[in-house]
Amino acid sequence: MERRVRAQRRDIRHLDTMCFTPFRRICHWGPLTAIGIIKMITAMTIHCMNMLLPKDTLGGKLNYGIFIALAGLTLYNFLSSMYHGPGYLPLNWKPCKEKDCQFLQTCGVCHGYKAPRSHHCRKCSRCVLKMDHHCPLINNCVGWGNHAHFTCFLLFATLGCAQAAVILCCSLYWSIYSRTAPLAIDQPHVHLGLYGTILCVLALGFSILVVIAVGMLLWLQARAIIRNRTGIEDWILAKANFRRNAAANSTQKENSFVYPYDLGVRRNVLQVMNWTCQPVGDGIHWPVRPGCDQYTLTREQLKQKEEKRLKTRLYSIVRPTSGYWFPVFSHGIRVCLNFPCTDEPRIQLAIGDKVQVTRWRK
Repeated sequence: MERRVRAQRRDIRHLDTMCFTPFRRICHWGPLTAIGIIKMITAMTIHCMNMLLPKDTLGGKLNYGIFIALAGLTLYNFLSSMYHGPGYLPLNWKPCKEKDCQFLQTCGVCHGYKAPRSHHCRKCSRCVLKMDHHCPLINNCVGWGNHAHFTCFLLFATLGCAQAAVILCCSLYWSIYSRTAPLAIDQPHVHLGLYGTILCVLALGFSILVVIAVGMLLWLQARAIIRNRTGIEDWILAKANFRRNAAANSTQKENSFVYPYDLGVRRNVLQVMNWTCQPVGDGIHWPVRPGCDQYTLTREQLKQKEEKRLKTRLYSIVRPTSGYWFPVFSHGIRVCLNFPCTDEPRIQLAIGDKVQVTRWRK
């Protein structure tokens, strides 16, 4: 009874949170930083483009139209991926057939079973359908519901910033050249003051940074779509192959693991990308390769969890930790430079506490 009451209170708090989602989603350092960079690059590029290529020429009209289209599509897909969301598994979910529950993991927070390809996000406090990762730029997860919008956002942002970098670089060149030599009539007349030059340099730097960083992320997402594998599923598949390689010389040999969702490049792409960017299917049931079923991957996950529990070691804490991100004064600079590559909260520990550790070699 007490557990049911706690679950009802949690659901009420979740509904209250959903009422303020439009504000809480965007009032975060990730979306605010992304929107600020987009607006800064867009405004400075338009300002320089009006001097470099006036709109009364054919080249100016074409260049202006392409850039405005790329900037608008970038902002639209950014907001769509943030507010559409990845899609969440219903609370207290379980499969239609009771016997299928044995192939699934349970979620103690959502009080239900995890559907195939679903994973619980600690940031969102929900089980996410086909979760790829939690992206701080959109302050939301990337998954089944917004994977297409997120990929389009990366694509248009990369193309738009590449065009902006060329325009800003040319504008900066002609602005400096006009101060050292007289310009001919047919040469661009770009005049940037002190603050204009500073803003132009900043916008150019951000443009190049976006092309490099976002372009790499776009490549990773394109590869994930072509393979029909999320980042989490890449890790599951790597562990599945490692398990079988480790057991190759043992008596408990297993057949090679076949990833069930790789249907070929064309079908893999069509599961995510379309003209409307709308998600395909229901996010729970997925087409699989011949010889596989809906629970091929979940059965492998259960085996990996079982082996993980067998390898768990119990450690006793002999030195307290504060749980701070940068414990310079308590543990020194060396610990700060070797912090874990994760955004999960740090744990405060006292002497005598017991901790179950699954990775102890590093």
